[in-house]
Amino acid sequence: MDRLIYLSMSGAKATLQRQDVLAHNLANASTNGFRAEMAAFRAVPVQGDGASTRAYALESTIGYDSTGGPIQSTGRDLDVALKGNAWLSVQGQDGTEAYTRAGALEVDAQGQIVTATGRLVLGDGGPITVPAGAQLEVAGDGTISATVGNARPQAVGRLKLVTPEAALKRGDDGLFRAADGNPLDADPQARLQGGALEGSNVSPVETMVAMIAASRQFEQQMKSLQTAETRDQAASRLLSPT
Repeated sequence: MDRLIYLSMSGAKATLQRQDVLAHNLANASTNGFRAEMAAFRAVPVQGDGASTRAYALESTIGYDSTGGPIQSTGRDLDVALKGNAWLSVQGQDGTEAYTRAGALEVDAQGQIVTATGRLVLGDGGPITVPAGAQLEVAGDGTISATVGNARPQAVGRLKLVTPEAALKRGDDGLFRAADGNPLDADPQARLQGGALEGSNVSPVETMVAMIAASRQFEQQMKSLQTAETRDQAASRLLSPT
């Protein structure tokens, strides 16, 4: 009897965890450059005397969907869409170098290039500072040119673009980092498209269908738990002295 309880309980828990992943993806269906989280079930044996034949089913995040999102033209000078597997380097809140595909860039009060969430954008030599009131233009290789008044455009820095050879790891802050935590080298061949943004690669329809399927699966697991309880009560009545 307890085998059915273990199976149903762990299955219900894993299904709830899957719903969390799907809900997070759906909430970011309109987030620029978002990469959908992928998840899978895995079996974990229960440790302890008398439990060697029992196992939990756990939902584990195995990475992210690397498929590119749709490119939307915006015409805005500081909007950039990364091409291929290129990533934009930014500074995380902990000071480490991290990577993102969200290319909606801005200039903060200190004249530094930042993301829409306020993260410092890194160039080949660190943060990029631009002259006050300058008109900016981003070239395909990430070079930022500033024009002040009628003066000639001057290059003020180049965005650090990287092309990871292995899959990156998503952090709790939503930014990505190399698996070993070390900064990646700039890729001079990486390119971007100016005046455009990459959308999320989450399919709202597919995610909603997956959420409905997970909800039905959870209901089946709960019915199995109720069945186990009913059988246990029936067995107790049969074995109880009259």
